[in-house]
Amino acid sequence: MKLRDLVYGLYARRVESHLDTEQVPKHIGVILDGNRRWARAAGGTPAEGHRAGADKIAEMLGWCEETGVEVVTLWLLSTDNLGRPAEELDPLLRIIEGAVSGLASTGRWRVHHVGTLDLLPAGTQRVLKEAEEATVDVAGLLVNVAVGYGGRQEIADAVRSLLLDHASRGTSVEDIAEVLDIDHIAEHLYTRGQPDPDLIIRTSGEQRLSGFMLWQSAHSEYYFCEVFWPAFRKVDFLRALRDYAARHRRYGG
Repeated sequence: MKLRDLVYGLYARRVESHLDTEQVPKHIGVILDGNRRWARAAGGTPAEGHRAGADKIAEMLGWCEETGVEVVTLWLLSTDNLGRPAEELDPLLRIIEGAVSGLASTGRWRVHHVGTLDLLPAGTQRVLKEAEEATVDVAGLLVNVAVGYGGRQEIADAVRSLLLDHASRGTSVEDIAEVLDIDHIAEHLYTRGQPDPDLIIRTSGEQRLSGFMLWQSAHSEYYFCEVFWPAFRKVDFLRALRDYAARHRRYGG
């Protein structure tokens, strides 16, 4: 073991020992950013960066289990990413499919897709559905895999679902308008029935949400980490939790 790794390990254990277990976020959203830049810095290809990023996911979920996190939402592919050239998008989709199948095969986590299935290729849709079906009864950590996800698209889909639901029961548009409130829309989000994220982590140094969980993040705390996702370490994760625990959440107040 390298001296640097030993020092980081000791530091991580020290940070973990001082965490307030009563202040651990129940739901963490993660924007897994920096795969391509990590690969570029290492002289590799974008696909190699995405594979390294995919390999990091299970490790991070293990840290979440250890610290008492109950829900994790991983943004793996945005709706904007679907416009990339086929020579880049196709390998990325294969990597995501492998990552999702791998998560399901462990039997440790309940996998749930968030996003618009219709925008994805049939093969990707099938993998996501199979992973969700295979883990529906798993009692462990709930892992939302955001594939083909966009925050604006989610809100549009929620409103559309709400209108269709009421229309099927014969409710007029005027009647819907009279009673419509935020709770009605929340009931039709991809994450309906789940707690909103307490903490959102974005790696790579970018300090923006890029449309991630626009509705659900109204009262979330944000943690922006300089490290590229494939290089994200347990000590970085623990620092995010420590930072979160030190804040006084006002919920908009």
